[in-house]
Amino acid sequence: MTQDSQHDLTDTLERMGLLHPGETYRVETLPGGVSSDILCITLPGRSPTLSFCFKRALAKLKVAADWRAPVERNHAEVEWMRVAEALAPGSVPRILGEDVQAGAFAMEYLAPAAHPVWKSELRDGNIHTETAAAVANAIAAIHAGTARRADFAKRFANDHIFYPIRLEPYLLATAARHPDCAARLRELAETTARTKLALVHGDLSPKNILVSAHGPILLDAECAWYGDPAFDLAFCLNHMLLKCLWRPQWRERYLACYDALASNYLERVNWEPPAAIEARVAHLLPGLFLGRVDGKSPAEYLSEEKDKERVRRVARNYLLRPVERLATLRDAWNTELEGA
Repeated sequence: MTQDSQHDLTDTLERMGLLHPGETYRVETLPGGVSSDILCITLPGRSPTLSFCFKRALAKLKVAADWRAPVERNHAEVEWMRVAEALAPGSVPRILGEDVQAGAFAMEYLAPAAHPVWKSELRDGNIHTETAAAVANAIAAIHAGTARRADFAKRFANDHIFYPIRLEPYLLATAARHPDCAARLRELAETTARTKLALVHGDLSPKNILVSAHGPILLDAECAWYGDPAFDLAFCLNHMLLKCLWRPQWRERYLACYDALASNYLERVNWEPPAAIEARVAHLLPGLFLGRVDGKSPAEYLSEEKDKERVRRVARNYLLRPVERLATLRDAWNTELEGA
C-alpha cells in the first residue's frame, strides 16, 4: 500500500468513526473479488482487539478485459444488505460504517474457520443440498419482501450500474463472439432490463456466500438493482452446472444442489405464477452459461477447450431453441456429460 493510499484509508476510517485520530492499525488484503479492494483492518490497541472488513469499489475491475462500472455501486450494496437483514435476518454481515464520498464501507469480519466460502466447500466435496435450499430460501424471502414495491423500485433504480456490470459483460459481450446467437442474447438482455419486479442481488455466486452453522451469509451485492428476480436464480444455478466440469466426480451432487435451489425457490414465489419466472430463468440460464466461457468474466477453472466446447454446445442449442423448464436444462447437461 502506498503512502497516499494509506493516508486515504486513514481518512476514510476516521470519517466512518471506526478509527480514532492517531490510532494505529494493521491492514491485510483479503482474497476474492475483482471489483473491489477488500481489506481486514485490525485495531490492536483496542481491548479486546477489534477486526473488521473494509470494502472499496474500483472504477475498473481487475480482469483482462476493459470492464468498468460506477463506484456508487458500493452504496447500493450497503442498502441491499440493510434490506436483506430486515427480510432474512442473519443472512448478511452487520454494517459498521459507510463513507459514501470514498465509495467504501465497513462490516463485521467473519472468521473463515467458522464461515467457509461455499465455493471452497463445493470444490472440496462438502456438497450439501441443505445449503442450496437455505440459499434459495433466503433470496426468495428478499424477493418476496420487495416484490412490486414502488418504494424499493425508486430506492434501487440502478440500471446504470446493473447494465455495465452484468448485462453488458455476460450477455452483450458474448453476443459479439456468437453472431448467430446475438439477436437472442440481446433479446435476453432487453427482457431482463425492462422486467421490474423485485430487489435483485445480482451476483449470487458461491464465491459470495459463506456457510455458517446458522445458515448462509450473502456477500458482494454491489450489483443490487430493482429488476428481474429471475436473474439471481439463473446466476446461482449456472454455477451448479459449471461445477460439474470443475470436479466431475461430484456431478450428481452438484446437480442435486441445482434441483434444491430451483425447487425451494419456486415453492416460495408468491408475487407471480411460479411457471412464469421459471420460464424466464430457463431462457436466461443458457446465456449466462455461455457467458462464463465467452463473456468478459470467464470461469477461471474452465481451462480445457473440450470443456468449453461442451458448454457452448448445450448453451447455444437452448439459446436458439428455448425451453420453459429448468429440469430440461439440467437433464440436457447431464446427458452431455454422460457422453463425454
